[in-house]
Amino acid sequence: MTKDIVKKKVRDILDGYLEVNNHRKTSERYAILDAVYDIGGHFSLDELGAELEARNFRVSRATLYNTMRLFIELRLVVRHRFIGQTKYEACYANEDHIHQICTVCGKVTEIESPEIADAIKETKLHRFRKDGFSLYIYGICSRCQAAISRQRNKLLTQKQDKNSQKSK
Repeated sequence: MTKDIVKKKVRDILDGYLEVNNHRKTSERYAILDAVYDIGGHFSLDELGAELEARNFRVSRATLYNTMRLFIELRLVVRHRFIGQTKYEACYANEDHIHQICTVCGKVTEIESPEIADAIKETKLHRFRKDGFSLYIYGICSRCQAAISRQRNKLLTQKQDKNSQKSK
C-alpha cells in the first residue's frame, strides 16, 4: 500500500470517528496525523512537535498528547515503552513487527522475521482475538559491543603494563 493510500485511509477513519462522535474536525488533528504518517518509524512527542514546527504548524504539548491518545484509541498509532523512553509509531497497515532494543544505548531497530511472524499467527489463543503483535528483543547492538570490547582491551592492556612494571 502506498503512503498516499494509507494516509487517505487513516484520514477516513479519523473523519468517521469525529462525525459519529460529534467532534470537531480541527486542522491540528489532521496536521498531526499527516506528520505521524510522514515521519516513518519511531518518534517521541518532542520529535513530533519539532516536525510540526518545521512545517510551520505549532501545537501545544497538551494538544499533541490528547491527539496521540485519540490516535492510539483508533489504532492509528501504537505507543511503545522502550528502556526509559516512550516512543510512538504509525501502525495502520504495519501492525506486526519485531523490535531489537539495545540495553546500552537504547537504539531501537525493526527487523523482519517471517518465521516468528508465522509462529505467532498460527498460535491459538484462548478466548482472545489477536489484531497484531509487537515483539521486543533486548540485547546489545554491534556498536555498543565494539565499544565495550575496546574498553575491556584498554583495561587489560593497562593491567598488563602495570604487572610488567612491577616485575622489573
